[in-house]
Amino acid sequence: MLRAENLSKTYHRHAVQVRVLSGLNLEVKTGEFLSVVGASGSGKSTLLHLLGTLDAPDSGAIYLDGRRIDNLPARDRDALRNQTFGYIFQFYHLLPELTTFDNVLMPAYIAHSTPGWWKSRGRWRARAEELLRKVGLGHRLKHRPRELSGGEMQRAAVARALLTHPRVLLADEPTGNLDADTGGEIVRLLRELNREEGVTIVMVTHNMDIVSATDRVVRMTGGVVSDDTRRPAPVPHLIAV
Repeated sequence: MLRAENLSKTYHRHAVQVRVLSGLNLEVKTGEFLSVVGASGSGKSTLLHLLGTLDAPDSGAIYLDGRRIDNLPARDRDALRNQTFGYIFQFYHLLPELTTFDNVLMPAYIAHSTPGWWKSRGRWRARAEELLRKVGLGHRLKHRPRELSGGEMQRAAVARALLTHPRVLLADEPTGNLDADTGGEIVRLLRELNREEGVTIVMVTHNMDIVSATDRVVRMTGGVVSDDTRRPAPVPHLIAV
């Protein structure tokens, strides 16, 4: 479904060049829950940004269903980021002035003109309510981020990422800002949504305690995939939502 071929990426910091990816290759299967692990600076987050077209490689190519996407016009890449890819980050990025419900609706606000939003708002509002119930926040629709715990904010971010029925969910250290128990709940929730929503997930993490809930683990070293561990997916203990 998603393929990276010979990706290279170098960042320029003043007079210093920092080579992050060095000819990386990776394939992600449809419906897979993939973990990408590695030491800090190994290029994990850079890889995720390239896969989701948030950044462009210096060389190499990225394909979605056999179609190259890294060199698409900006308008087409914007559409991919709004409709095909969902993103979860370590620091939630919820807008503090909006309620949980409106934060989850934000991708739909962005995707539509004002007339288009008013025409389809009932469908999107129903979708947002469904997702918030699914992640255990059905009672928190009117609360603002400052009134939520860290785990609740990350659950809201998960719901927001899934609003537009994305095919691929890219999660960058989604448990990095949470305690061990809450982080485990978030990963079990992602596994449940992976199965219920049929969404493909690529998760970057440094926490080896949570990767057992995923289908496959790849390790990055020196800007390339140095190890690829395939195994049958375990059956996790799902949380009640």
